[in-house]
Amino acid sequence: MVDIHCHILPGLDDGPDTLDESVAMAEQAIADGVTHIIATPHANDTYAFEPDRISRAKDDLLDKIGPRVTLATGCDFHLSYENLKDVAERPQKYTLNQKNYLLVEFADFSIPPAIDQHLMNLRSSGIRPIITHPERNGLLRSAPVRMHRWIEQGCYVQVTALSFTGRFGPAAQHSAESLLDAGAVHFVASDAHNTKSRPLRLREAFQTVAGRRGEETARGLFRENPLAAFEGRPLPFVSELEELETAPPKRKRFIFF
Repeated sequence: MVDIHCHILPGLDDGPDTLDESVAMAEQAIADGVTHIIATPHANDTYAFEPDRISRAKDDLLDKIGPRVTLATGCDFHLSYENLKDVAERPQKYTLNQKNYLLVEFADFSIPPAIDQHLMNLRSSGIRPIITHPERNGLLRSAPVRMHRWIEQGCYVQVTALSFTGRFGPAAQHSAESLLDAGAVHFVASDAHNTKSRPLRLREAFQTVAGRRGEETARGLFRENPLAAFEGRPLPFVSELEELETAPPKRKRFIFF
C-alpha cells in the first residue's frame, strides 16, 4: 500500500516529537504492508513550512530505517491567502513528491467564498488538488453538492483510513461510506500523527473497503491511485461518480398555464 498523507517527520508540526517516534511509526507501516510514504507536514498559520528542514528530517529518518520503505515529502496545504500566492509561484515546494498533486486542507469553521475560483486556478496551473478528509469536516459533510461539483471539475478526494473503522465517530464513518458508495473517493490515506491514537496503519481499512466495494476498488484506492500520485501520473482507477447520498432532493418542476 502507498500512504500519501502522513505526519511522520519529527518536530515539524503536531506529529511525532522525536526521531525515535518517527522510526516507530515507520516500523508500524512496514509491518502493515506499506511500501511508500509521503511525509506531509502542515503548511498553515501555526506551523512554518520549511522545505530544507523537512528534507533534513526525511534524510534522518531514512538513515534509521534504510531502504525498506520509499519516503518522499509533500505537505498538508491550508487554503490561506499567503499559501495560494506562494504555490502559484513555487508549486513544487508544496506538491506530493514535488510532482503535480496537492493535498488541500479545509478549515473546520469556514469555506472560503472564492474556493471554487481558487481550486480552478490550481487546476489551470497544472496542479491536481486532492481534498483531504472531507468526511471529518462538518462543513464539507453538509455541502455534498459542492463536493460533487469540485470532483466534476477535476479535484480528487482523500478519505482517512481510520474513518472507515469508526475512529472518528459515526458521522465521519457514515460520510466515508457514502462517499465511497458514490464513487467519490480517490485515495485512502492514514493521516497518521503517532503510534497510538493516530497510527500509520492501513490494512484494516483496506479490508473494510474490500468487503464493502470489492478487492479491485480497495487496490485502486490504497495502491494504484496513491502510487500514480506519488509518481505524478494520471490516476488509473476512477469509478463513475454517482449522486452523493446526503445531497438534497431535487425540486419538482411545475409548469403553470
